[in-house]
Amino acid sequence: MSEDLVLFGPNSHVEVRVDPKPAHVADNDPALQQVVDWFQKLPGLQQHFGSILRQSIDEVLDGQRTGRYDIDLAEKTEKTYLGTKVEIITRAAFDLPRGANMDYAVAGHDVDSKFSMRGSWSIPTEAMGHMCLLTSANDRKRLFNVGLIRITPEVLNKGLNKDQKTTITAAARSRVVWLAQDATLPENLLLTLPDPLVRTIITSGSGQKRINQLLRSVQGRIIERNTAVTVARQADGLKRCRDARPQLAREGIVVLGHQNQSPIVARALGLPIPVKGTFLSVRLTPADALTSNRPTVTLPEGTYAVAQPDDPITPAPTIHY
Repeated sequence: MSEDLVLFGPNSHVEVRVDPKPAHVADNDPALQQVVDWFQKLPGLQQHFGSILRQSIDEVLDGQRTGRYDIDLAEKTEKTYLGTKVEIITRAAFDLPRGANMDYAVAGHDVDSKFSMRGSWSIPTEAMGHMCLLTSANDRKRLFNVGLIRITPEVLNKGLNKDQKTTITAAARSRVVWLAQDATLPENLLLTLPDPLVRTIITSGSGQKRINQLLRSVQGRIIERNTAVTVARQADGLKRCRDARPQLAREGIVVLGHQNQSPIVARALGLPIPVKGTFLSVRLTPADALTSNRPTVTLPEGTYAVAQPDDPITPAPTIHY
């Protein structure tokens, strides 16, 4: 087995989110309170915002065509456009109309959209007096924030840049009404792997060979669509995961999906359970006295456990995928 094998690390299917602090809005800003209430009444609000930010980053990276997975290495113009992408996807996700003067109309009030990768939002002069929906995301730390604030002179730093914009003061951050604070951003799998391992995966040859290496090297973790198409550099990255099954079977590796026996096998072995559009690879070994402390699954060819690196390689059992 390769010493670069990443076995059973964090995975993108499990999303641990941190609840925001309770919102306290000044009594003299009922409009801001109405906007806060509108968002907070939505079920799964943090999950929605996490998905919005994940989709926005992935679409700007365009991994299927470029093979890129690190937004920090994007062009400056692309990072600027990321804010527009967040605005567009947020509008679509919540079915928000355009405001009279700002990006959105929420609960009948104009709200501007402001995104920052580092939580230092640039505020234009035309936002003065309006509410801003502040969003930020750190893909490496897997954290994101969403908040609302009314822009007034006292919340802004003095002085303007060449674009006639300024930033929110450190002291004014206490006035932000957080809808999500240090919440967990859905995982960018490739960004969590050691750089040498990623290089091994993406230099393995054809799209199919790259997918095979991904599934061989990253076991016990959910592989979602964007990772698959980024590695394959093809729209049919998920098909490449299915096609990998017979090729990896001789190495004892099974590639579980969301159908038929796959969820049963994953559940029995204590693995994350793939949902539609995701896969999980794992090497299996026949259960014996040496595997007695591991979860097992019984299949037509016998009983199997998750293999450890030192276990001998045996052909994978037949699974009804």
